[in-house]
Amino acid sequence: MGLFDRLRGDDEGRVVFLGIDGVPYELVQEHPDVFENLTAIAEAGTGDRLESIVPPESSACWPSLTTGVNPGATGVYGFQDREVGSDETYVPMGKHVRATRLWDRVTDAGRDATVMNVPVTFPPSSRVQRMVSGFLSPSLDAAASDDDLKETLSGFDYRIDVNAKLGHEADKTEFVENAHATLDARHEAFTHYLEADDWDLFFGVYMSTDRVNHFLFGDYVDDGPHADDFLAFYDTLDDYIGEIRDSLDEDTELVVASDHGFTELHHEVNCNEWLAEEGWLSYEDDDHDSLADVHEESRAYSLIPGRFYVNLEGREANGSVPESEYEAVRDELIADLEELTGPDGRQVCKRIVKGEEVFDGAGDDIAPDVVVVPADGFDLKSAFSEKEAVFTTGPRNGMHKFENAVLYSTADLDADGANLYDLTPTILDLLDVDAEGATFDGESLLAD
Repeated sequence: MGLFDRLRGDDEGRVVFLGIDGVPYELVQEHPDVFENLTAIAEAGTGDRLESIVPPESSACWPSLTTGVNPGATGVYGFQDREVGSDETYVPMGKHVRATRLWDRVTDAGRDATVMNVPVTFPPSSRVQRMVSGFLSPSLDAAASDDDLKETLSGFDYRIDVNAKLGHEADKTEFVENAHATLDARHEAFTHYLEADDWDLFFGVYMSTDRVNHFLFGDYVDDGPHADDFLAFYDTLDDYIGEIRDSLDEDTELVVASDHGFTELHHEVNCNEWLAEEGWLSYEDDDHDSLADVHEESRAYSLIPGRFYVNLEGREANGSVPESEYEAVRDELIADLEELTGPDGRQVCKRIVKGEEVFDGAGDDIAPDVVVVPADGFDLKSAFSEKEAVFTTGPRNGMHKFENAVLYSTADLDADGANLYDLTPTILDLLDVDAEGATFDGESLLAD
């Protein structure tokens, strides 16, 4: 709470939202000694499992979490999206999000928001009182909404993200140190602006959790060399959450959530390599690395993560599949995906959905025809460059999971069966902000 609020004695509800990117529910449940503060929050308020979205990838998840609508309405489906009717692709940023953000609704209601380090928010908004953009921002200078914020964060040695390249090294000691330094600076910045700003909504994200999970989750599961480092990192995170909880007054509710869960990773699945081997995809020549290199006779291609597109005539730049054959071709593709098994004999696809079953809105003009949620242990890749095999391994040993995100709150929430779309209407309800007839894919979880 800001100084002005303490002086005026304003009793309007306030909310602090802390995002802990990619933290899985089972991790917290199995280690109450590490997560003493989250456990205490659950005992006094709410602690439950949270479902993610399709696809469960951060670039798609955060726009949906902060708008309450599906990717068909946000227009953001992953780390790479494509232009309508074109073979050009782009990395979606905040400017590509077509739906109204939570903090903009708060601002429109005459309330104040401080927003820090939320993925897919670049460039920073000038409408809210203070913002530093998160993941995918090119630099701190560009991510900060004003010069004072930039100067203050620089003094904290604030980083937009962990240096993920360090996680590619066999010795991950430097990566662990960098993850801690990023976490420490983030927390220092959060606590500074929690105290300094006059806010009604404080919305901040710790994304270093996702990075630690990608490179150390396998160590945790298999008692590898960095298993202790993994739990020590989370012990620090939990302490920081406890410090923030203890700093809040009785009129302020704390909401802590992850955008997706996590699981151990065993195999990367090169989907376009598989499509090529199965006769679905071919290229103009041997030198190929983009969607523009796909041959017009191809019947399908894939974009990360696990999104499959029929090469439909009239929709794709070089479409060849007639509209009259679309459903039959898509059903054939789904049948082939159902038969895809990994080196261990397990089915790769845990869940296969048609695009129209999960995407609806003004941005569904670039929606995939089929989306795969993989079985635990598989990570669906979609590069257009040639790969040595369909199944490969890389430096990461942890991967996103749909079912086991987390939701903790000091408020009494009805979280049974909750999903990511419920968070925006819930926070607006806690703030007593009227969304003025807005339609959400979720609903408020605030208990009656």
